[in-house]
Amino acid sequence: MKKPLMLASMEACVDHILKTVPDTVVLGIPLGVGKPNPLVNALYRRIKANPKRKLRIITALSLEKPVGHSALEKNFLKPLVERVFGDYPDMDYVKDFRAGKLPPNIEVQEFFMKTGDYLGNAAAQMKYISTNYTYAARDMAVQGLNVVAQAVGAKESEAGLRLSLSSNPDITEEVIECVRASGQPVLAVGVVNRKMPFMPNGAEVAPEFFDVVVTDPEGTHDIFAPPNGKVGTADYAIGLHASSLVTDGGTLQIGIGSLGDAIGQALIVRDRHGAEYRHIMESICPEGLAGRELGRFDAGLYGCSEMFVNAFLRLIEAGIIRREVFDDAVLQQLLNNGRIKNQTVTPELLQTLLEVGRIRSPLTQDDMVFLQRFGILRPEVQLTGHHLSLDDKRCGSDLSDKDNLTYASSHMLGSRLTHGIFMTGGFFIGPRDFYERLRTMVPQELAKIDMTRIDFINQLYGNDALKRAQRRKARFMNTTMVMTLLGAAASDALESGQVVSGVGGQYNFVAMSHALADARLIMMLRATHDNKDGLKSSIVWNYGHVTIPRHLRDVVITEYGVAELRGQSDSEVVKRLIAVADSRFQSELVKQAKAHGKLEADYEVPDCYRHNLPEVLAAKLKPWSQAGLLPDFPFGTDLTEDELHMVRAMKKMKHASDHPTELLGLAVKSLWEDKQAPPAYLERLGLAHARGFKNKLMQRLFAGNL
Repeated sequence: MKKPLMLASMEACVDHILKTVPDTVVLGIPLGVGKPNPLVNALYRRIKANPKRKLRIITALSLEKPVGHSALEKNFLKPLVERVFGDYPDMDYVKDFRAGKLPPNIEVQEFFMKTGDYLGNAAAQMKYISTNYTYAARDMAVQGLNVVAQAVGAKESEAGLRLSLSSNPDITEEVIECVRASGQPVLAVGVVNRKMPFMPNGAEVAPEFFDVVVTDPEGTHDIFAPPNGKVGTADYAIGLHASSLVTDGGTLQIGIGSLGDAIGQALIVRDRHGAEYRHIMESICPEGLAGRELGRFDAGLYGCSEMFVNAFLRLIEAGIIRREVFDDAVLQQLLNNGRIKNQTVTPELLQTLLEVGRIRSPLTQDDMVFLQRFGILRPEVQLTGHHLSLDDKRCGSDLSDKDNLTYASSHMLGSRLTHGIFMTGGFFIGPRDFYERLRTMVPQELAKIDMTRIDFINQLYGNDALKRAQRRKARFMNTTMVMTLLGAAASDALESGQVVSGVGGQYNFVAMSHALADARLIMMLRATHDNKDGLKSSIVWNYGHVTIPRHLRDVVITEYGVAELRGQSDSEVVKRLIAVADSRFQSELVKQAKAHGKLEADYEVPDCYRHNLPEVLAAKLKPWSQAGLLPDFPFGTDLTEDELHMVRAMKKMKHASDHPTELLGLAVKSLWEDKQAPPAYLERLGLAHARGFKNKLMQRLFAGNL
C-alpha cells in the first residue's frame, strides 16, 4: 500500500484538501467525539472566507460545550465548563448552524442530532437525513463524499507509528469502501489526537489506511466529556425492572445517560446485594416476581452495543461484563453447548474439532493459524511438511492417527483459549474518568474490548452463524419518547415531523431481537413528560409519528412495571400498557380504548395498578436510596457538592418558569421567608450585587429553592 502523506500542519492539510478537490468539498466526519475539530475548523474558516468555494459537511451528533440560556445558567456553567471540558475546541460550524448563520456556500447535514437541540431550526430540520445506523455509511456515500476525516489515537512502536480509529471505527471504513466501490475518489485524512484512548482489535488500522496523516500538536486536545447525569427515582425504577430481565450468560445492549447508569447500578446491586435486590423488586412489582431474574452473574454477560458507554465500563470493573466470545462460529458454539468448559484447552477439544470438521487431518497452515490464534496449540509449535514440532518433540500432523493426537495433546497444547472479547462497541462517549480509565487500562484487559464496525454490531447479515452464536440470550435495551396503546413507539421525532434526535440503531436492534430465538427487545420510557404545555402521559392512544411499528412490539418498561406484549392480542396489549401508565391518565386511556373498540365496555383497571404515582414510587425506593444502594450519581460526578446544591435550586426555578402558577407561588414564598443564599453562590451566579426588582427577585427565588 502507498504510504500516507505525513503533514505537520493543519493549514497544510487544508491546502492539500483544496488542491485535491477543486470543486465542492463534501466532507464526511464521524458522529460524536471522533471528529477532528481543529482540522474541521481550519477548513470551515478557509471556505467561509472564500465564497467561490463550497463545503458540505455530512455527519451526526455534533457536540458543543454547554453555555446555558439565561444569564444565571451562563454564570454557573462558565467555571464548570472550563474545569470539565478543558481545552476541547468547539466547532465553528456547530455554533453557526445552531444560530442559523451558516454562510450560503456551506451546508451541514446530519443523520442523528443531539437530542432536542435542533427543534425549530429550519435548516437543520430540512437537511436532516433519516437513516438506520447500518445504512448510514451507504447513505453518506451517496451524498458524493470526496473527503473523510477522523481524529485517531496514536502510539509509537519499533515498527513505526501505530494508529487507532479509537472512539469511532463504526462507519469510517465502510464509508470509504462504499465511495471507492462507486468508482469515485475519496481522500482519507487521519488527524492524530494523542489524548484519544488507543483502542486495539478492530479499531487499529495501518497508517496506509489514510491518504494523509496530520501530526500537528494542535490536533491533540481534550475529548468532549459530558458529566454523569443524576439518576432519579423514575430512572432507577425503570433500570431495576430492566435488570430483572437480564439472563446470566447472556448479551447486553444499553445506551447513554441516566437510564443506562440506572441499569448498570441495578445490575451491580443484583449481583452484590442479592437479598436487598429481592426486597426492592418485591416493593415495585405489584404482580409478583414470577419470570424475573434475581440471581448473581456466575457466567457473566457479553456486552454488544453500538455505543460503549460508562455503565459498560463500570460493569466490566464489577466483573459482570466478563463472558468472553470468540471470533469463530464453531468454537463459539462448542462453548455455548458446554463442550468446552471454562475456556480450558483439553485433549478432547482437539478431538472434537476434528470430529466437527473445523480442522483437517493432516493439519494445514490455515488450521495452524486457527489453533494458535485461539491458544489451542502453543505459539512455538511449528508445522513442517507433515510434522508438528516443538523444541525436540515431534509428531505427525495427521491427528486422525491416535498416537499423533495423544502426543500432540500431551506436549503441544495451550492451557486456555485466547483472544476472547467481552465487550464489542461501535463508538464511545463518556465523562472524563471514562477516557482516563481506557487510557490506563492494562493491555490484557483492553484487548478484551473490541471497538469495531457498526455493520458487524447492528445486524446479523454477514457472518450470521458467528453473530447468532455470540449473541445468545440477548437483551436489547432502547429508550423511546412515546408509546401508543397498540404498541407503536415514537423515538426520534414529534408528531409535527420535527426531528428530536434520529433513528440511529434502534430499528436494527429491534429487528435483531425478533430474529434471534432467545433475544428480547426492551423498550423503556418514563410514564410522563413535563414541559411548558403541562404534564402529559407518555403512553397515548395514538401518535402522528412512528419509529417502531406496533407489529414489532415486545417488552415495554416504565417506572411502574413491565408490559410483556409479544404475541398478545390488541385488547391485552392495551390492558398491559395501561397497567404501567401513570394512574393520573389511566381513566382517559381506558375511555379512548373503549371508544375505539379495543377494550370491553365493562373493563376496569385492577386495583393493584391504580397507585402508579411518583410519590408512591419515591416512598418505596427511598429506604434503598438512603442505604446507598441507589445513589443519585452511582458512577460519580464531576460536580462539587456546592454545584449540586446550586443545580437543584436552578432546576426548580427553571421548572417553575414553564408553569406560571407554580412560579407565582415560589415568588410569594421566597419573599415571605426571606432566606439567604451563601455569598459564594450568589457571586458565582452574578447575583451578589443584585439591582432592580427582577434581579432581586431572582436572588430571593434562588435562596428559597436551595
